[in-house]
Amino acid sequence: MPGFEVISVTDAARKRLAEIMASNTDALGIRIGVKNGGCAGMEYTVDLVSEAVEGEDKVETPEGTIWVAPQAVLFLLGTELDYEITKLRTGFVFNNPNQTSACGCGESVELTPAQMTPDMLQARSGPST
Repeated sequence: MPGFEVISVTDAARKRLAEIMASNTDALGIRIGVKNGGCAGMEYTVDLVSEAVEGEDKVETPEGTIWVAPQAVLFLLGTELDYEITKLRTGFVFNNPNQTSACGCGESVELTPAQMTPDMLQARSGPST
C-alpha cells in the first residue's frame, strides 16, 4: 500500500513552491502548520524549512518538499494546498475539510481535528510485519 499523505498539492501550489525553492537555495522546503490566533481562534502558517524534524510528515514533489508541523497533522488531514493570485490577495490557500468557519477578514479560522480511521493509521505506519 502506498504511503498516506496528509495533504494534497495543486499544480499552482507546486509552481509557487518551485519559485520559493529557486530563490532560497538553503531551504529544504516549506513547513505548513497552524497556530492559535486571530478572531476565529487559529491561523495557518507557512515557513521555510532549514532543518528536517525526524518523524515529521512530509509531501515530496518534484518542485520541493512540504513538511507538516506535527501538532497540525490532525487539523490539516485531507487539506488541499493551493496557491492563488487575485486582485485583493496573493498566497497559499488551504482548502481544508476540517475548517468549520473563518473570520470576516479571512486571516483566521476555526478548525476541528480530523478523525483518523484504522486504514489511515495503517498507511501512516506502513505495513505490519
